[in-house]
Amino acid sequence: MRPDALRRRDLLALATALPLRLRAEQARPGRPPRVRITNVECFTVRLPPEENPPDPQKIYSYAVTRVATDAGVTGTAFFGMPQELLERWVKPVLVGEDLFAVDRLLKRLQTERGESGYQAWTAAEHAIWDAIGRLAGQPVARLLGGYRDRLRVYRTSVFPGKPDQSDVAYETQAAYAVRLKQAGYTAMKVRAWRPRPMDDVDMVGVVRSAVGDDFEIMLDRTAVRPGWVWDYQTALRVARGLERHRAYWLEEPFDGYDLLGPARLAAEVDIPITGGELGNSIYVFLQYLRHKTYDIVQPDTRICGGIWIARKISILAESFGVPCIQHGTAGLTLAGWIQAGCAMPNCDWQEMIGGPNLPEEQWAPGLKLLRTPQVFQIEKGYVRLPDVPGLGLDINEDALQEYRVRA
Repeated sequence: MRPDALRRRDLLALATALPLRLRAEQARPGRPPRVRITNVECFTVRLPPEENPPDPQKIYSYAVTRVATDAGVTGTAFFGMPQELLERWVKPVLVGEDLFAVDRLLKRLQTERGESGYQAWTAAEHAIWDAIGRLAGQPVARLLGGYRDRLRVYRTSVFPGKPDQSDVAYETQAAYAVRLKQAGYTAMKVRAWRPRPMDDVDMVGVVRSAVGDDFEIMLDRTAVRPGWVWDYQTALRVARGLERHRAYWLEEPFDGYDLLGPARLAAEVDIPITGGELGNSIYVFLQYLRHKTYDIVQPDTRICGGIWIARKISILAESFGVPCIQHGTAGLTLAGWIQAGCAMPNCDWQEMIGGPNLPEEQWAPGLKLLRTPQVFQIEKGYVRLPDVPGLGLDINEDALQEYRVRA
């Protein structure tokens, strides 16, 4: 057993640490006491800009979801949900229930809400895991398996201007890749949305010439978003072109609900074909795996149902011998993604999404909400699993209330 794994004695220590009132009122013989959820709330925090005008590439505002418990511990996630969903569906399901009954609560919400129940509760689920980890005195990743203590980072950058990036010079993207490499990062992902698909292949060639062979370049088509879908021959030409420039992968070259097109392409080319960010349940990923749709599956923990479901998907993918690399996010919101990824044996990467700046620059304003001198520690292109229990953010409660937006 790994020395940092949660052992039976740790669980006994956790039970002993709970308030005496809880142990007296709720404990059953031979069982640890239950911890009940007492409230779920969502609000916004807005941080003061560090410059005038504010840097549009930095994050100054977060939705916040908090789950309070009768153990006096509150879990926090830095993303939210519509207030209507919170009041109508999520709070009625969660309040008064056992904090540790994660799977049962999700299934109940899904039964009442349908498939959208997965997304409706994701922010609360992250906050629940934060509370569980704080009670246990452990990072969530260790509670879910504790496979690794760091993840290799790739930066996904969307440049200002047209969404298809057709007005961004290849040299601009290459210069940014060089900056990432000089800062210690080892990979970058950019959109493949240009109206002439082979232009994106040419762009990769320019970036490759600038960064050399020891830097990975991923292409993200995400074909449900540009407004038009490549036909098969176009996707094949692009994939072959990317192979010439030693690109690392091509992401979702077809519609996200197409099971067979990516499988056909993956069987014909050497470059990995990846996807799955739209998958909203474990059953969708079972179909991807059965049909060999993707060489790498990419659940988004915000869409698939949360940290617990993402971990289940990784186990399912592992049984098929398929890597599971989560679709990412940005800033303080990343906390749950990092915890989930560090619990997955088949997850080597963490995506960090933003503009043409460094992740540390992007999330710098959020330091006002924390007691630590950094948000996430990045060393030589890897993000480390924080030592702080729960989701890994040591929150300054006074600052959270100071910057809370009041109605």
